[in-house]
Amino acid sequence: MKVLIIQQKMIGDVLTSSILLEAIRTRYPKSELHYLINSHTHPVIQNNPHPNKILLFEAKHKQLKHLISLGKALKREKYDVVIDVYAKLSSLILTRISKSKLRIGYRKYYTALFYNQPITREKTPNHNTSLAIENRMKLLEPLDIEFYPANPQIYLTEDEKQNAQFFLKKNGINLKKPTYMISVLGSGPQKTYPAKYMAECLDVISEASSSAQILFNYIPNQKKEAYNIYQLCNKQTQQKIYFDVYGKSLREFLAITHNCNALIGNEGGAVNMAKAMNIPTFTIFNPLLTKKSWFGKSETKRHVAVHLGDFYDLTNEKNLSKPEDTKRLYLKLKPKYFKDDLLKFLKNIGQD
Repeated sequence: MKVLIIQQKMIGDVLTSSILLEAIRTRYPKSELHYLINSHTHPVIQNNPHPNKILLFEAKHKQLKHLISLGKALKREKYDVVIDVYAKLSSLILTRISKSKLRIGYRKYYTALFYNQPITREKTPNHNTSLAIENRMKLLEPLDIEFYPANPQIYLTEDEKQNAQFFLKKNGINLKKPTYMISVLGSGPQKTYPAKYMAECLDVISEASSSAQILFNYIPNQKKEAYNIYQLCNKQTQQKIYFDVYGKSLREFLAITHNCNALIGNEGGAVNMAKAMNIPTFTIFNPLLTKKSWFGKSETKRHVAVHLGDFYDLTNEKNLSKPEDTKRLYLKLKPKYFKDDLLKFLKNIGQD
């Protein structure tokens, strides 16, 4: 059986969707598996043993002529099954052009023309995992693969791990002391916890652990925003922050995070990557997101997530989409509401 899985979204989605590769490989060991993803997300799949081939969706494929050319190349592969995880217009077109015998994707009002096996998403988890996991596993029902609590995995080489340790030691990090990677910024302004609140959280971490070492996760063009959060922290916290110690690439970030005691901060790809390396996480959710979509009850032993809905009744907050909606709701999620949760998390993972 030859299978193509298409996931043209961001890092967290590509990583989470990789559970499909493992599940199919386990059920059909001799299957040939291809995974089509956005080129910039490839590092989270690097060294994954389950796909036979990684195909990359490049910037040029946004042009119709190159998209059609890619579709024709996929058709020549003669896939038995194509699974479209995202249902983006370009992925729908590729799925249709592939002419595969079985075309699987989520049921939407416009997808009947593209899939012959539409799948209805669950709205409530049935297995205590996140909806992100449960709904992806549902895509495998036409392949006679039953649900099991799959977890995405990131595969680092020993060289990557050792290089990260050398880098951290070279920059004054004591690997025997508690080290926390902080996801200080989200993927955009609407997914970023207010700077002054994030600084308060960092002060809580600093006060809770006398020997804490704090690293920031940011990319060069976010340095100004990250530094603003650093400046909002008290002096004692600033002394524990190694501001210029960060990964210069996604793989470097992964290897550095692998050496941390926990990842704390904004919900997003960094959290998903930490979980895939079995690193404890404390996640602050965007108020506009649904917590159950990316966090399941089965995760609560090593992971904690907080959402405005844990503290406020959001029943009357509907049709939210404007930046000012996010800002208003984020400002309601004050650090004092989950301070005890954060302190308990630090105690449970052993901060000293």
